[in-house]
Amino acid sequence: MKVLVVGGGGREHTIAWKLSQSDSVDMLYAAPGNAGIADVATCVAISADDVTALGTFAVNESIDLVVVGPEVPLCMGIADLLEVAGIPVFGPTAGAARIEGSKAFSKNLMKKYGIPTAHFETFVDYNTAVSYANNLGTDMWIKASGLAAGKGAVYAADPDEAESVLRKMMVDAEFGESGQTVVIEENMTGEEASIFAVCDGSTYRLLVSSQDHKRIFDGDKGPNTGGMGAYAPAPVTTPQLLAKIESTVIQPTLDAMASEGVPYCGCLYAGLMMTPDGPKVVEFNCRFGDPETQAVLPLLDGDLGEIMLASATGRLEKVSFATHPGSAVCVVIASGGYPGDYTKGYPISGLDEASDIPGVTVFHAGTKREGDSIVSAGGRVLGVTGVGSDFFEARDRAYSAAGNISFTGSYYRRDIGHKAAARVAQD
Repeated sequence: MKVLVVGGGGREHTIAWKLSQSDSVDMLYAAPGNAGIADVATCVAISADDVTALGTFAVNESIDLVVVGPEVPLCMGIADLLEVAGIPVFGPTAGAARIEGSKAFSKNLMKKYGIPTAHFETFVDYNTAVSYANNLGTDMWIKASGLAAGKGAVYAADPDEAESVLRKMMVDAEFGESGQTVVIEENMTGEEASIFAVCDGSTYRLLVSSQDHKRIFDGDKGPNTGGMGAYAPAPVTTPQLLAKIESTVIQPTLDAMASEGVPYCGCLYAGLMMTPDGPKVVEFNCRFGDPETQAVLPLLDGDLGEIMLASATGRLEKVSFATHPGSAVCVVIASGGYPGDYTKGYPISGLDEASDIPGVTVFHAGTKREGDSIVSAGGRVLGVTGVGSDFFEARDRAYSAAGNISFTGSYYRRDIGHKAAARVAQD
């Protein structure tokens, strides 16, 4: 079949790379793609959020399956548009994508159907929100309800800090309309994990668990980013915990979405906190996570094209797949200054040397080709993934490869997987 991957980041490179290995895929396109994706797919100069142009291209090229990477086109309704044209889409409709596009919708859904999450309240009035934060009198999370490119969740250590955050969101409109409605929730304690469930509206299949590293600096310090690395599987998610996650989070959420008239298809991403009271939802996303995908998909033993088509057409129960034994570790190499201001356009060296290391794949997140050179073109530039027989071999391979790559101002964390290392050593 002919497949179109929408997006141009590290997640989409990983999806395209895996799809290129699928026996079910004959032709692979990516819009807009990047310098790495161009090695496995034909890149088309269409922005990921130009849903009309994407729909026209899919119809004109007789595309058999569209795989949507980012959340924005999903929330804009690309799946709805293509459904009218009779083209299957791996990804939810706009109504179902609200599980990420509106934190107010997501949190209220969880409250209504008893899905475990942090205690919260939703606000549209600044003064009422400030009053609630003052009465709370403790640390909390303040979240813009709408999409904010992964930057809309802010920790506030006390009511004074909360008031400052609320002013930036609701008065100064730091996130535009996305911050006009906010969610204030309690700060949960525990270890986080990411769970990907491939869904077809009623049936789901779990992929291997993973853990992301959001903070920019070693030791989980500094501001939040889009993700500085990930590893899979996450040892914190024991078989017993996974069974509880399925019974208390994944299946109830699928049932809830169906009851609300918006059956969920595609990848349901559950960001979870393993609290003393059990797993609780930190957030839902309506697509694969980035950079977790760079650690999860290399461990998938199955035809990704077949799996995604089954998800899009309600036939997931007929598809089976497995997980490779071992582990994967992804180290993100970022531009200096990220997640703040940074400079683009620096030539990248050492890509071939890194890729030559056994078990290593270099996924491009923010790159482009200029003549004979590949240059940096984003905040997160590359995701260097090592796969090994165990966590330590995977980590060693990833860091050995990352050490071969350089460009002006490049930076990466040196402690990706530190929680896994401690758990594995303890076991």
